[in-house]
Amino acid sequence: MSATQATVDWTNDFDAERIRADFPILRTDPDKPLVFLDSAASAQKPQQVIDAISDCYSREYANIHRGVYDLSARATAMFEGVRESVQRFIGAAQAREIVFVRNTTEAINLVASAYGRANVGPGDEVLITEMEHHSNIVPWQMLCEQTGASLRVAPIDDRGALCMQGFCDRLTERTKIVAVAHVSNALGTVNPVVEIARLAHARGAVVVLDGAQAVPHQAVDVGELDCDFYAFSGHKLFGPSGVGVLYGRASILSKMPPYQGGGSMIRSVTFEKTTYEDIPHRFEAGTPDIAGVAGLGAAIDYVTGIGLDRIARYESDLLEYATASLAKVPGLRMIGTAPEKVSVSSFVMEDVHPHDVGTILDQYGIAVRTGHHCAQPVMQHFDVPATIRASLALYNTRGDVDALVAGLLRVRELFG
Repeated sequence: MSATQATVDWTNDFDAERIRADFPILRTDPDKPLVFLDSAASAQKPQQVIDAISDCYSREYANIHRGVYDLSARATAMFEGVRESVQRFIGAAQAREIVFVRNTTEAINLVASAYGRANVGPGDEVLITEMEHHSNIVPWQMLCEQTGASLRVAPIDDRGALCMQGFCDRLTERTKIVAVAHVSNALGTVNPVVEIARLAHARGAVVVLDGAQAVPHQAVDVGELDCDFYAFSGHKLFGPSGVGVLYGRASILSKMPPYQGGGSMIRSVTFEKTTYEDIPHRFEAGTPDIAGVAGLGAAIDYVTGIGLDRIARYESDLLEYATASLAKVPGLRMIGTAPEKVSVSSFVMEDVHPHDVGTILDQYGIAVRTGHHCAQPVMQHFDVPATIRASLALYNTRGDVDALVAGLLRVRELFG
């Protein structure tokens, strides 16, 4: 199907302008509209999410799991109801497999600490890929330093796709953990995670997927993926910052020691001995971001109401249009051209530093991300100091892409 046909098919089914109206920040200045192309860093928030957070603090707020009074009971019911919403959203078998954390980074650190320290030792290996975000590199480096294990890295090719032969060559009987991005934040590459999980499990390894860049753009079913852990952040899913999710297979979570100690994660405490709560509460020490969880629930309701399959198809058409449009800019080189990718266009411009490009585009109300995107090994692979990254979301339009291209042509004029 061509881009034109896809647009015709979806015009009546996906109204991006109506969706944009749900996002207050996109309609604050009609004389200088915001062209927001940095959703891979953090997405904007619809009014429905803002209202859910405001309502929680205005009418429904109390601490959870502790009070016998009505307000606390309602807050607890909301909190646990969102846990069930997350369960359905990612296809988990049980609500107790959903642990609330601050973000994807904390989720991966939790696994590295609570699972890794108990199951990885000298001579063992952790396998990651060259395209990982720092949050899926550094915790494993720390684990290996603490345990005497080794970190192995599967290479990517010059399209930014994972070299599966290289992955298989590094997957051995010593591999205890395989940790891979579902979608690369710097390249948009979609990894073959079902195949990765099959290969890893055949070697007896546990599979950790960084889903931060996947869940806003496509339907995710952890049962179909057959992963052992799956992590994502609320703020990239049009929800609030400060709240995220770790899915863990119940049979594994239930054997893991606590990640942190304190209130809520205990059954009883004496000076002689403390006993811990069952999962997931043993991993949720202290008062959580209660209003943030309310906002996360609203964000999940928002995207599921639109339909993740519809979002994926719309964004695929938009990415195709962006790729073709950017190819017309003189001196522009795409970084990351894997055949399977979503939402992200990363590129460099000949003789212009990415930071200069970003600064000039900002003068025209165009927000892109410039830098290494917390993926310095990716920059090293492509031998660039940084890239310009334009990341798309459900509220972007072809008009946004056209504005970006026009801005880049102005940059080209300024720098010759």
